Amino acid sequence: MDYRIRIRNVREDKDYNQQQIGQLLNKSQQGYGHIEKGTTELKIDDLIILCKFYNLSADYLIGLIDTPISYKDRT
Repeated sequence: MDYRIRIRNVREDKDYNQQQIGQLLNKSQQGYGHIEKGTTELKIDDLIILCKFYNLSADYLIGLIDTPISYKDRT
């Protein structure tokens, strides 16, 4: 699965909007929207913030695995 779809689905499942996640990442709603659309790449620093915020492993968020694993239990 494309990571853009995954991060959008996780955001929507957790009932957050693009503006809220943009603020978390120090971006505007539009800036974060560009990440979900694929016109801007997700930076590794932003991925780390999202992993901690959602408590999900990077492997899950970027689509390498399909089973959600907690960020804290990723050993």
